[in-house]
Amino acid sequence: MQIVSQKNSIYACYFFYYNQQPLAMDIPKISFTAKEVNPLASLDEWEDDVLQRYPDPDSIATVKTTEEYRNYDEPARDTVKEFYRLNHTYQTYGFVQDKRNNFLKFDKKKMPVWDAFNFLNQLVDDSDPDTDLDQFQHLLQTSEAIRRDGHPDWMVLVGLMHDMGKVLCLFGEPQWAVVGDTFPVGCAYSDKIVYPEFFKNNPDYSNPEYQTQYGVYKKGCGLRNVNMSWGHDEYVYQMLKDHIPESGLYMLRYHSFYAWHREGQYEYLLDGHDRDMLKWVKLFNPYDLYSKNPEPPDWSKLRPYYEELVAKYLPASLKF
Repeated sequence: MQIVSQKNSIYACYFFYYNQQPLAMDIPKISFTAKEVNPLASLDEWEDDVLQRYPDPDSIATVKTTEEYRNYDEPARDTVKEFYRLNHTYQTYGFVQDKRNNFLKFDKKKMPVWDAFNFLNQLVDDSDPDTDLDQFQHLLQTSEAIRRDGHPDWMVLVGLMHDMGKVLCLFGEPQWAVVGDTFPVGCAYSDKIVYPEFFKNNPDYSNPEYQTQYGVYKKGCGLRNVNMSWGHDEYVYQMLKDHIPESGLYMLRYHSFYAWHREGQYEYLLDGHDRDMLKWVKLFNPYDLYSKNPEPPDWSKLRPYYEELVAKYLPASLKF
């Protein structure tokens, strides 16, 4: 596999796409400005905000201290706040159902696994202050940090694949339907979700059925029965759910559910299995946030290991 960094801007297509396509079943067709479709200068600005909210020990960061990561000139960026205003306004229960019905058919594209990484590389972020590496190299850094610490090989694979769901951007999805802290839809919002005040703009906020503690769910129903806000986590989980162990699937599906694994919220929806799996989500999260460094991985040396690893767990081609 030849890793090619493709620093093309893909965002111009969003404005056209999202103003031509109908939105979710409970939201009338809305014309978004280009800035509303892409409020962030890069997808990674969301992770910057997470790093500021949840600083972590330095055990995984090998080149910089955690305080040095995401050092933009203006650390308090209104773009992140605007991102969450849009996310919390439009991520309704109906919106999530619409996206699940559309994207979980996996009928958009089929590619060999290694071609899929080149496809993902179109999202390389020119504005990331930490690194100018392409997406595949970042994923290699995550997976190599996991491997260095002696974790199971399926967890190394999770590190390699965890951001594959960001290809949703290449299918015309706005940033706020691809990244961001995830949260349950169809029940009352926790005030521990980032910028909870913006949920007042969400149509579900005025729907009594969705604003009780349990909403459309039952006490102790388990997270597998809860619909989360739409994004790359759910998408990549659904893509890989038949191929890796359950512990790894929880890492993929809930690594952005910070209200749960960092704030301890939504306990009343959990079952025993969720509680057992929480330790795995907590184990994975720091590798996602703190593994970046400016030194590119040596693919020529790593290639045999990763080709064998991918072949062990995944089919030759992936459906998108």
